[in-house]
Amino acid sequence: MNGYDVAIIGYGPVGVTAANLLGRMGLRVVVIERDADVYSRARAISTDEEILRIWQRIGLADALSADMLAGQPLTFVDSRGRTFLTFTPRGFGNGHPPQQFIYQPAVERTLRAGVARYPNVEVRLGHECVDITQDADGVELTVQSGERFRASYVIAADGGSSPTRHRLGVGFEGRTFEERWVVVDTRVRTPWPEIDRLRFHCDPARPAVDCPTPLGHHRWEFPVLPGDDEAVLASPAGVRALLARQGIGDEHVEILRAVVYSHHVRFADRWRIGRVFLAGDAAHVMPPWIGQGMASGVRDVDNLCWKLAAAVRGEVDVEPLLDSYESERMPHVRAITKAAVFFGRVITERRAAVTPVRDALFRAICVLPGVGSYLRDGGWFPATTYGSGFLGEGGGEHLPQPWVQDGAGRRVRLDDVLGHTEWAVLHVGSAAPGLDAWARAGVQVVRVLPAGSDPTPGAVVDVENVLVGWLRKRRIAAVAVRPDSIVHSAGSQASVGACAKLVG
Repeated sequence: MNGYDVAIIGYGPVGVTAANLLGRMGLRVVVIERDADVYSRARAISTDEEILRIWQRIGLADALSADMLAGQPLTFVDSRGRTFLTFTPRGFGNGHPPQQFIYQPAVERTLRAGVARYPNVEVRLGHECVDITQDADGVELTVQSGERFRASYVIAADGGSSPTRHRLGVGFEGRTFEERWVVVDTRVRTPWPEIDRLRFHCDPARPAVDCPTPLGHHRWEFPVLPGDDEAVLASPAGVRALLARQGIGDEHVEILRAVVYSHHVRFADRWRIGRVFLAGDAAHVMPPWIGQGMASGVRDVDNLCWKLAAAVRGEVDVEPLLDSYESERMPHVRAITKAAVFFGRVITERRAAVTPVRDALFRAICVLPGVGSYLRDGGWFPATTYGSGFLGEGGGEHLPQPWVQDGAGRRVRLDDVLGHTEWAVLHVGSAAPGLDAWARAGVQVVRVLPAGSDPTPGAVVDVENVLVGWLRKRRIAAVAVRPDSIVHSAGSQASVGACAKLVG
């Protein structure tokens, strides 16, 4: 058996992101994937700025963005097609468009091409993991052919039905919604006026989701109502009838496929089982209403991979670091799932007496000062913040990523200056001796200069004062930033310097 630092089971968007992250960090990785090629059905339909920032860390954000649609509005319409809520999501400061619509097979192919850059990552397609055992020193995987692999740690990203989770005896608590949905993928022949926006048709007679996707595709989702025959509804004739209700005919689209599926809300009882870590749908599944299923899984491995790298290298006290994966990610995933369930109820409400009240209420709220902008700007969306975990004083939220000038005067995103797999310390004002502990540990210490300053080696110029304003608002002089862009500690230079010992 060849020895690896990390084995990844599953090569969907979560597993392939993990392979890129770990490959960039220089770890020896093996990927075990049952299927021989990218799954052809487009499941996820959108992603957000935070996920593009993660893909920026692996050097693929620009290539991926080229195949996405950004800046499209989201519209909720009533049974007569009248809008009662519309907004374009605002940014949270991650340096990318707030929302992008995707065609998942294209995204996965680009991510897989990225893995090919790393000779330290071995990909075994068409290999199904059939057994997993672990001891104090590592994990042994057996594939269907009888070949065995041994790794120090394992990431199980093998989907909502995760065979790995079942083999390890981990419960998957939650519920499955009774209503099933027909998902229709199409290729566009002739555009129509509303093709460029995501529309939620909140019609109590038959709700529907109408979603633009790039590369000449478009997608619809329809519920299977009581009395419907699933097979008939998902047949070519049934799908044409559903699309006809939306004013779409054969002249507009070619129907590629129609699949019926159920929505679930489930969470694994444990995300860490010794040296095995569940990620993505293997750890949690949620309804699709705010497009965060895939995104939550990508956040999982972004949180986990640098911790596994630190554990492999023996850089920190391993057990508390690895335990922090679940304690940090679980509360955020639950908050995202709660928001998804709420908007699902708004969209799928079928009581004819309730929907007029809903529509009028949203119209009224949207014109109110403060409350309306909060709703339209996505202030309700749970930001990625961690209340406990591997954090020092003042830590737990994302550091903004503005455009900056580096020491040579080049205009770049902040993360491209700091590097993508290491820690960094940023500060305003002259560096005080309190930050020396970080520098002695080999961590990059960077001064943040306000807009209009001259570029200086060892500093960045915040060209729009985004980060300068963020620091001033919080009365922060220095921040220590983890490899996943989460602030580990923040405050005075002395207090941040004192937190260096927590890292190692």
